[in-house]
Amino acid sequence: MTEEEYLSFIQPYEDALNNIQVRIDVLNKDYRRKQLNYPIHHVQYRIKQKESIENKLIKCGNDTTTDAARNCLTDIGGIRVICYFVRDIYGIVDLLRKQTDIVVIKESDYIRTPKGNGYRSYHIVFGVPVYHTDGMEYYPVEVQLRTMSMDLWASMEHRICYKGEKKDEAAAEFINYSAALKQMEEEMEGFLSD
Repeated sequence: MTEEEYLSFIQPYEDALNNIQVRIDVLNKDYRRKQLNYPIHHVQYRIKQKESIENKLIKCGNDTTTDAARNCLTDIGGIRVICYFVRDIYGIVDLLRKQTDIVVIKESDYIRTPKGNGYRSYHIVFGVPVYHTDGMEYYPVEVQLRTMSMDLWASMEHRICYKGEKKDEAAAEFINYSAALKQMEEEMEGFLSD
C-alpha cells in the first residue's frame, strides 16, 4: 500500500470516526444538561497508521492492500471513551444502540467476562454511515469503553507486560491489580445515590 493509497483509503474512516465522536459528545452534553452530571471523563480517538494496518494484515495472514484492510479490519477508526463508573459505560452503550442509523457489527463485554490476563473493557464496533457524492456506505468504528481505573490498568499492562522486558514477572501481578481496581471501583460507585 503506497502512502497515497493509504491517505485516500482512510478518508471515509476519518469521516465515520468524526461522526461517532460528535454523537458521543452530544450525548455527554445532553446528559449533563438533563442530569446535572456527565458519564464521560474524556475521549481519545485515532486512525490506524499505515504501518500498523500493514503489520496487522501480515499477522492475520493477509496481503497488505487496501482491499484486504477493508475486508478484514474493523478497528481502522477507533475511539476510547473513558467513563467514571461501570454503569456509565453501559448507559452510553445503550444510548448509542438506540441510534437507528448506526448498526452493531460486533461487541465484546470484557467487563462481565474479563480476559485471562485481567483486562476489562467494553468493545463495540459500529457500522457508521458515510455519505459520498455517489451514495452512502457503512464504515466500521471500534468504540472501547473503560473506566478510569480500567484505562490505568490497560495502559500500564501494555507498557510493562506487552512492551516491557519483565512481562513474565509482572503478568501474574497484573491479574491481582485488576481485581483490586475492580473492588475499588465497586466501593466508589457505592457512594453514588441511585
